[in-house]
Amino acid sequence: MTARAVDVIEAGLVPYDEALEWQRSLAAARIDGRLARDVILLLEHPPVVTLGRNARAGHVLGPCDLPVVEVERGGDVTFHGPGQLVGYPILDLGGYRRDLHWYLRTLEQALIDALAQLDIPAERRPGYTGVWTSGGGRKIASIGVHVKQWVTWHGFALNVTTDLSHFERIVPCGIPGVAMTSIQQETRKRKGERDLWEQTVQAVIRGFTKAFDVTITPSREGILHP
Repeated sequence: MTARAVDVIEAGLVPYDEALEWQRSLAAARIDGRLARDVILLLEHPPVVTLGRNARAGHVLGPCDLPVVEVERGGDVTFHGPGQLVGYPILDLGGYRRDLHWYLRTLEQALIDALAQLDIPAERRPGYTGVWTSGGGRKIASIGVHVKQWVTWHGFALNVTTDLSHFERIVPCGIPGVAMTSIQQETRKRKGERDLWEQTVQAVIRGFTKAFDVTITPSREGILHP
C-alpha cells in the first residue's frame, strides 16, 4: 500500500491572525474537496498569547502587553513567538483513523521521535497533552487542535530557540508550576540559531513521516493563502 502524500509548506514568520485564516481556508477546502491532499504549515509567529477553549482568565498573569487571541483549539493558554516551530497539520483523519485520541498521541510521538534525533530524550506525561523532557520533566512542546468533519487544524508549538521568559506572563497550558524549556536550552549547542532551526525542521518532518506513515513533499507557499 502506497503511503499517503502530505505537502509541507515552510512559511517563515507569519502573523498569528493571518496564519489562523490560512488554516481555516485550508481546512474548509479539505472538507469540501477543493484541496486534494493533506498539508502541514511550518512557521513562526511574532509574539502572541492564545487562549484555547478551556482557557481561564486567571492564567494570563496581570496586564499583558502582547496581543491576546481567543481561538477554537482545545487546551488552555499558551505563548507563540520567534524561535518556536509551530506546526499546523491540515489532515483528513478519514484517511488515517477517525479517533481524536489517536491523533493527539500520534502527534506527540512525531515530536518525541524528532527530539530523539536531536539527542533529547522526551516523553508524554499521563493526564496531559504535549511533550516533556525525560527525567527533568520540563515541557518542550505544546499541542492544541481542532477537528471539524474529521479534518484537523491548529497543532503543535515546539520551542527551539524561544525566549522562555515570555512564558512567565502566563500559566502555560493551565499547568501551575510547569517548567518550560527549549531545544537550545536542552542541547546547549553552540551552532548558529538558524542551523539548529533547520535541523529541527528536518527532524520534525522525519518524525511526522514515521509516526503518520506518510510521504512528505515540499509545496508552494501560496497554496490557498488568504
